Amino acid sequence: AYEAGDSRRFSLNEAKDRGLIEDSGFDMPYFAQVARLVDLQALRNAGLKIVVDPMYGAGSGYLRRVLEGGSTRVIEIHAERNPLFPGLHPEPIMPHLSGLAQAVKENRADIGLAHDGDADRMGVVDEKGNFLNQLQVFALLCLYLLEVRGERGAIVKTITTTNMAYRLGELFNVPVYETAVGFKYVAPVMAEKDAIIGGEESGGYGFRGHIPERDGILASLCFLDLVVRTGKTPSELLRYLYEKVGPHHYRRIDIKFPEEARRDIIARVGRPRSEIDGVAVDRLDTTDGFRFILRDGSWLLVRFSGTEPLLRIYTETDSPERVERLLAWGREMAGV
Repeated sequence: AYEAGDSRRFSLNEAKDRGLIEDSGFDMPYFAQVARLVDLQALRNAGLKIVVDPMYGAGSGYLRRVLEGGSTRVIEIHAERNPLFPGLHPEPIMPHLSGLAQAVKENRADIGLAHDGDADRMGVVDEKGNFLNQLQVFALLCLYLLEVRGERGAIVKTITTTNMAYRLGELFNVPVYETAVGFKYVAPVMAEKDAIIGGEESGGYGFRGHIPERDGILASLCFLDLVVRTGKTPSELLRYLYEKVGPHHYRRIDIKFPEEARRDIIARVGRPRSEIDGVAVDRLDTTDGFRFILRDGSWLLVRFSGTEPLLRIYTETDSPERVERLLAWGREMAGV
């Protein structure tokens, strides 16, 4: 008999034979859970053509399995699980989704969906092969819950996520809370405020009534439900969103820097500034890095990555041209 502290070693098969290991399938309980949150049968019968790129990760096969059995068709690329992620950087943002964009166009699909290696993040490509960035997707998911599903409750976002959440909060009379970067900061506020959704700029979204974490599979199903219930294509949904909140354009750049330059970068970026790109600085937020909030609602953030030796510069503003100008301001401030 095996007792605690027993130092004997067994192969996997031996351990199973001795009853030390029990195989448990979690797929069906998970499918049952998401079925409580989204009308899966309606999605199966919607007649959509969906291209899914699990990027060789753990999410491979999930959307196909949960949506099969009706008129909706799911086409997978990079579907085999491979921890080496051959030829891919498993992050569901551009430029890593060029293969998905091409597959959407070649198959004349209605939408493309991607997940990272552990499938807790989601990326969206519209019916024309254009990438919808993470801030646009988060705002659309907020709109889905508030307008399409009629839910009410707080929205929680990191400082790198869109100001469109604030406009939606005003339109639907719900509060919006902001945290430092990382879902570890988002989840506790979601629980405390009973929030309907929490999101971060990396493409991770969590939902009320589910696990207190990001779930790329559920986020994908919610986005598909938005498409089906509104009858709008992803590109039409983006135009509809902008009709409500105005145009918002965003980009992030990542810059490698020598560690010995960190103090100098902090000193340069932290200097007081009254205006940026000809617009008055309303306030400086130092919750996580240096975020300059401008009088017209635009923002520029310079912060160090918490996981990589990178300086990240982010901005959200009202035009693509201003995005490039504000990013240039950020580089100049940092001296990189």
